[in-house]
Parts: sequence; C-alpha cells; structure tokens
Amino acid sequence: MTDPKSKSETLSETTKTYLREVYINRKYGRYKDFTSDAIKKGLQTEEAALTLFSIQKMRQFNKNEQHLRNDYIMGTPDSYDGNSILEATNIIDIKSAWDLFTFHDSKSEKVNKNYYWQMQGYMWLTGATTASLVYCLINTPDVLIQAQKRRLGWDMGIDQDNASQDYMDACAKIDRNCIFDDIPNSERIFEIKIERNNDDIERLIERIGACREYLTENYPLLNQSVTK
Repeated sequence: MTDPKSKSETLSETTKTYLREVYINRKYGRYKDFTSDAIKKGLQTEEAALTLFSIQKMRQFNKNEQHLRNDYIMGTPDSYDGNSILEATNIIDIKSAWDLFTFHDSKSEKVNKNYYWQMQGYMWLTGATTASLVYCLINTPDVLIQAQKRRLGWDMGIDQDNASQDYMDACAKIDRNCIFDDIPNSERIFEIKIERNNDDIERLIERIGACREYLTENYPLLNQSVTK
C-alpha cells in the first residue's frame, strides 16, 4: 500500500520551477529577469489606458496606489468602484494590448486563466463581488517604436543616417502597427466582467498551502535569516 501523496506532490513542474525562483530571490536576492516590449508598453501606458476607460464610461477613474495583502496573497489593483479600495464593489484592472492583432485575439479568446485568478485574488483582498478586466488599445510609446526601428536597422545592416527605401518602408509599417489614432475610441476598448467565486478562492488557499509545503520540504533554509 502506497502512502498518500502530500499536497506539494500534486504541484505541476511549472509551479515548482516558479517556487525555485522564489527561493533564489529570497535567499540570494537575485531576480530572474524577464521583460519584453509588450510588458514595457503595459507599464508605460497604464495611465493613458485608464484615461481612455474613464472617457468611455464618462466618469473619472483614478489609479489606485494602495498595496494590499492578507495572510496568503498581495497585490495592487489598478482602480475600483466604491468609497475606497477596501470598500470596493468592483475591481478594475487595465490591460494594454501590444497591437491591433493581440487586442482582437483577446476579444475572441476565453478569459486568460492567469488574469482570471488575478481578479479572484483582487476581489478576495478587497471584498468586491465583481471585477472588470479592461483591454485597451493605446498608442505605443515613441521610445519603444524607436527601439523597434533600431533593431530593424541592425537586422538589415542599415545605417539610419543613410537609410534605404526598403528600410523607410519597413519603418512606416512599424508606425502603422503601433499608432491607432485613426481608430475610434469605442473600438479601442472592451470590458470583461468576472464574478467573485468563493469556491475558487478556497481552491486558491489550498494551492498556496501546497506551495508553502513544497518550499518547507525542499528549501528549509528559506525560513532562516540569510544574514549572519
């Protein structure tokens, strides 16, 4: 008769890989760096996307700066409906699409599972009963557009001070794919409503417990001070 599996043994290899990264971060102060132009754009256009949402809703939504945490999770929702973040009735989270293609992909696909769990976490932290996942199509910041053009020039072996017509045409295409002023605001935003699911929040608690068990079993030094 085999022993029953511990909770931590049910974790996926992807989850275990992430937990190892947590361990390395906590013990050694190193971060696994991952970034992309899409992530940079999302960070740089948060305010513009929230402004677009405010225009479409004809009311002002301000960016929330209050970081929240409980015994299990932490997070900073982008904005909210309600008297305060801790009295929120609806959480608002803004996602800036990289381009027109990814924007429409998001409209036609099922809700991204990572975003779904993020919204459940925000509702758990605030007590809100609904969340709005808002996708916006915002012009790409010029610094990112110019970075694309520089990479294109390097790939083509082009001196930008003496650029060929092919390079100029390719740069014009980059501009066309990154600037959306010709598209009405109403076509540059869509909203997905997500309901609070207390059963899923309980599943989240259980999964976090399994993650903590895995870290305790495999990285016991994580709970000890790394300074002498």
